[in-house]
Order: sequence, then C-alpha cells, then structure tokens
Amino acid sequence: MTILQSLVGYYERLEGEGAVPPVGYSSEKISFALVLAASGDVEDVIDLRAQGTKRPEPKVLVVPASFKRPGTASNPFFLWDKTSYVLGVVDAAKKTSAKDPLQDHRAFVEWHLEMLSEADDEGLQALLAFLRRWDPARYPELRHADEMLDQNVVFMFRSGGAPGFLHDRPAARRIWANRVASSNGEQGICLVTGETGPVARLHPAIKGVPGAQTSGASFVSFNLDAFTSYGKEQGANAPVSERAAHAYATALNTLLSKTRGIDAKGRPHYANRVQIGDATTVFWAEAEEDAGAAERMMSWALDPSPTSEDEEALIRTVLQKIEVGRPFADPDELGRTLDPETRFYILGLSPNAARLSVRFYLQTTLGDLARRLGEHYRDLRIEPHAWTLPPALWRLLRETAAQGELDNVSPVLSGELARAIVTGRRYPRSLLSLTLIRIRADGEINDVRAAIVRACLARDYRQGFEQEDVPVSLDPGETNPGYRLGRLFAILEKAQRAALGDVNAGIRDKYFSSASANPARVFPLLLRGAQDHLGKIRSSGKGGLAHWFDQAIGEAMAGLPAGKPFPATLSMADQGRFVVGYYHQRSARTATGESDDATATLTDEA
Repeated sequence: MTILQSLVGYYERLEGEGAVPPVGYSSEKISFALVLAASGDVEDVIDLRAQGTKRPEPKVLVVPASFKRPGTASNPFFLWDKTSYVLGVVDAAKKTSAKDPLQDHRAFVEWHLEMLSEADDEGLQALLAFLRRWDPARYPELRHADEMLDQNVVFMFRSGGAPGFLHDRPAARRIWANRVASSNGEQGICLVTGETGPVARLHPAIKGVPGAQTSGASFVSFNLDAFTSYGKEQGANAPVSERAAHAYATALNTLLSKTRGIDAKGRPHYANRVQIGDATTVFWAEAEEDAGAAERMMSWALDPSPTSEDEEALIRTVLQKIEVGRPFADPDELGRTLDPETRFYILGLSPNAARLSVRFYLQTTLGDLARRLGEHYRDLRIEPHAWTLPPALWRLLRETAAQGELDNVSPVLSGELARAIVTGRRYPRSLLSLTLIRIRADGEINDVRAAIVRACLARDYRQGFEQEDVPVSLDPGETNPGYRLGRLFAILEKAQRAALGDVNAGIRDKYFSSASANPARVFPLLLRGAQDHLGKIRSSGKGGLAHWFDQAIGEAMAGLPAGKPFPATLSMADQGRFVVGYYHQRSARTATGESDDATATLTDEA
C-alpha cells in the first residue's frame, strides 16, 4: 500500500469516528473571535486561547479550508483569516514586505461582498455591515488589540443567547459547499483511489514539521518545470482527486498535531509523532478495533517520555512486556491483549524548502514491531545503567552529536537507525563509529554510550557479522583482548586516583584514545607508571589496597596472549569491546568499596 493510500485509509477511520473535518474544511489554530452585533459593530472580542501554559495555545477550530498563498497576491480565507485580511492591520515591527498593508483587507472585503451578496441570514448580513463600515484606524479601540495582531481571527454573531460562530451557520455552510463544488477542476482517474473525480490542481499544505515553513509545506507538488511532463500542469502530472488530497492531508496534519499531554516543563507530547534527529516521524495503525490502543502503546515505546507519574508506571509495564516478548495489552486496560496482526505504518518526514522529503516509510504489523523493539531493548542492556525507562531514539542519537546538540545529528544516521530498530536489521555502522569518535573527543563514557556500543556488537553477533558476543555486566572470564584491555585501563586509572587523588589530566584524559586503538604504544608506559602509583599507595600505609590493585592488574592481563599481550592495533569492534570492558570495570567496586560509576540519570533535557 502506498503512503497516500494508507493515509487515506487513516482519514476514513477518523472520519468514521467524527474526528476530522469534512471535504472543504480544515482544522486551524484560531486565537480570537470578533462578536458582531446586528448593526455590524464589534460587540466584543473573545480570547479563544487556552491559558495555563507559558504561551497561550490557540484554539483548534474546524473552519472553511485554508490553502497555500504563494507570492504576494492576496487570497483571503472564507469567514476567518489573519488580522491583516480581516481588520487591515499588521504588526509593523514584523512587517518585511513592501506590500500595501491594506491590500489584503481590501481583497477580503471584496471577496466576501461577492460571496455573500445574496445571503439573507442575519449573521451574514451583520458581517456585510461590518465589512462596509469597518475603518482600520479604529483597531486600537478593540479589546485585546495588542495580543490580536497577526493572529487568526474568526467571526461570531449573537442571536438571542450565547454567540455562535458565523461559519457554523447553515446559510454559511451552504454558500461554502456551493463554492467548493463549483471550484472542482478537471475530471480524471485518481491514482490513489482508482475512482474518477475532479483532480486537485494544488494539494493542501502540511503543517507542523519542524524546520518547514510555518504556513505549511507541500507533500505533493510540481513547482518547477523539471518535475512536469507531457505539457501537464501542477496536479495533472500525477492526478489525485480533490477528496483523496483532502483526506491524506487532513490525516497527516492530524498525526502531526494530536497531543497526548503536557509535561512538567510545559512541552507537548504528541500522540502519533516523535522527533528522530531532523526527521519528524509519524505512525498510525489500521484495525477495526484497538487501533488507538496500539498507537498509544507504540507512542510510549518509541518515545518513553511520561507526562505524569501514573503514565510512567504504565509505560514501564508496557515496555517490560515488550522487552521480554510477552503478549502486549491495551495500555489503558492492561489485561486486554491487542491483536499482533494489526497493520502499522511509520513515516519519516524532513523539511526541504517549501516541500517535504520522505526520509523513510515502513509498513509492518504490531506484533513484528513489538518484537523488533524488544530485540532493540535487549541489545541495549548493560549493567549498571541509570535509566528507569529505555532511552528514546533521540537520546541515542544525541550521544553521537557534537556538543550533544540534536541539530548536529547526522540526518542520514537518524533515518538508518530508525529503520534498523523497526525492521530488526543491523544497526548502521556509523552509529558505532560516531559514538567511539564522541568518546575520544570528549572522554565521556556514560551508560547510554556504553549501551549503544554494546547494542551494535551484540546485534552484529546475533546476526552473524561478529564471531564473539559481548557481556551485559562485568565478566572476569571474557578473554577478548579489547574487553580485557578496557578492564585493565580502568584498573590503572583507579590506581592512579588512589595514589594521587583527582588530577587535572588523568590517564583517561591523556591516553584513552590511543590505548583503545593502539594498545602496544601505550600500555607498557601505563604499567610502568602504575608501579609508581602502587609504591605511593604502599608508602601511605595502604599496603592491602596496593596488593589488591596488583592482583587485579595480574588477573586482567592473565587472559592476554603470553609474550605479546598488547596488540599493535584493535579493530573497530574490539575498540567497542574496550569501551564496554572499561565501563564494566570502572563501575565495579575496589577493595575499599570505591566505585567510579559515572553513569548519569537520564533527563528530558532536549
């Protein structure tokens, strides 16, 4: 099934639930409502925004559909728009174009006078009166004038009781329905549905993809001659019916905007969307029953960021079931098992100027997806770790980025990693190499980085790309040279600290990179220095501790080849084992009970 077909299927599911606007309408963020009196005067201005967060959130209303407005031409929306169109005012501080500030308002007035010329509804008559009499110079008299600038505004009319939206009045809906029907274009066979119908010339905009234009970007477009063929224009090059275009765009906009809660920092968490590097990833299920429950479960699995303590407990229960491969249940009713054959779709999008690029598109089943995620969690296992929930994808990617900034994540890596996780394929090799590069660059070896390294090696071994496995926790019996040398390096570092305390530049700062890549060049030097450190420990009256370090060094070296214990170089895989061995040994306690475990508790910093 193609992307557009599956999105149209999702729209039809939402349409059956009454959760999406019909053809000709769209869900838009509206901030204020002008309440009109029968005379056309503005009776009041109502702030529709939700308060209680750092930034008031506009109310999402179903209104006559918006459309793209390329260029500088003025194209008003029906019965709602920004203040430049509705009231003829713009924020002068944000104005960047040389366009006449009243041009948009004049277009709004002229078009509505034409559209409503035969309307006899008292609400629409009030709007006509307002448009004929409104003077932009009176804008400062309006309530909320400062906050309303450049926001979307809609009209209300009071007829007896509470005011109602003008666009909901039957007369307004009839006028708009006639307009939509009359604007249908050329007939053709829709490539999505296979049905004959009016073909969409321009497709609706997709909003909510970070990095894309805030007014919306195109998912299907032909904005250059190079994209066209046979002399066809715009949508005729790949005919999609008006209804299918509306359906896929509405479905995609719903996936991008639907939230499941606000966390303690005021950040929204999305129900069907996660951010993976620069790719905005949406997912949805296809099932007659429990599709919503399957999506909730996968939302937690792909981005385990709880918005409350109760949700964290539920997420932990769900992920534990996934990790051990147990049947998964409705996250809201944990006793009810979900159908593993539920179809599941994952779509990764990234901005590309005025368009959207498809980074990846995957089709699978809920059972396969849960199985792959369970494998991913098991591959990430490492002891000790500091997380209460498995690290999300963005947390893994951040460990590969310079300065820990998600903006520095390789866009290719993010897509490849997501694909590897949901398909069970080999992790991208760049994941291991970039993690090792970051470790060498900043010297930080935390539990997430160690887990990434172990996951790459464990999956490669499970799939036959490596001949040796890598332990989850400290394994004194492991004889791999990389792992042994990593342990030895951690012991030597601890001996230095026991002898000298904290120093400005320890052996990890100076030698970790070369020790993990070229052991023969570094370890003889480190062992000579260790004897000095042990001597200092003994002279301070800690002969027992010095003896313990001596034994530990001997035990770590016992598994190395006699005569030539230090190889000239280590392969990338053995450099990874070096990191894991170092992490395990550093986290182990010494004879004095000391532990140098530097694991960091995961936080939602990004």
